[in-house]
Amino acid sequence: MAVPQADSTRVAAAVPPDSGYAARVRGSFERQAAMRLIGARLKELRPGYCAIELPYREDLTQQHGYIHAGIVSAIADSAGGYAGFTLFPADSSVLTVEYKINLLAPAAGERLVAVAEVVKRGRTLAITRGEVHAEHGERRTLCAIMQQTLIILAGRPDQ
Repeated sequence: MAVPQADSTRVAAAVPPDSGYAARVRGSFERQAAMRLIGARLKELRPGYCAIELPYREDLTQQHGYIHAGIVSAIADSAGGYAGFTLFPADSSVLTVEYKINLLAPAAGERLVAVAEVVKRGRTLAITRGEVHAEHGERRTLCAIMQQTLIILAGRPDQ
């Protein structure tokens, strides 16, 4: 089953100010101990877009056997942050200022896929939106939607 694709023409037309954005973003993702701890993987990356997948693991569930909302939120936050980071200058880093997530259905499936795209990038802040889908065989269920504000930390390279 294909990873959901962004429909935004703004994102498709986005040109990253750093031609080496993919290596920079992938390196940053690899340094994220939290994503490594839960087993999340960077699935797809392009200017203004990021997809992260997370295979089901019992140790990530809550009392009903669904992936815990905190885990769902974490992969949505990271997908949004890295979608934004693709459009940031090479000498900058990213932090989430705020995000709002709506949990729409239980996160139950063989894997979760979080996708996010940049809605607007300014000089200091960037806005993203994202979705988390639970996948089981051919069935895909939208389980969360997110809107996020990121700060562009100019002159502070990601380490």
